[in-house]
Amino acid sequence: MSSPINAGAVIYAKDTSHIAAFYAQVMGFRITHSDAEYAVLESVGFQLIIHAIPPEIAASIAIANPPVRREDSAVKLIFSVASINDARTLAAEAGGELNPPEREWQFQGDRVCDGHDPEGNVIQLRERLR
Repeated sequence: MSSPINAGAVIYAKDTSHIAAFYAQVMGFRITHSDAEYAVLESVGFQLIIHAIPPEIAASIAIANPPVRREDSAVKLIFSVASINDARTLAAEAGGELNPPEREWQFQGDRVCDGHDPEGNVIQLRERLR
């Protein structure tokens, strides 16, 4: 661990390396550890763990291509980015998707956009308005 962690989250994934690469590329997290069971990604004060779904459960999970959003989840992770437009391009390159610009909105001084990672986990990105 390179900095004190104030908050964090765990995402269970079928393909940990693909999901870890997505969050590293789109959100700019550093991958500080990676093996077959989990990956640890960090930014200042935040740690994101990508944990492998046990094989017996993962075998029953189908990930569509493109992935279908898991909109019935009780949790949506929020990440700050420097540019939603840049993140939209990076997300598409990494196998995820952000909503188009016409579906963005403003909230508490931020431009906001929902999307999903390569396994359909719903995320929200926020760009600080100047």
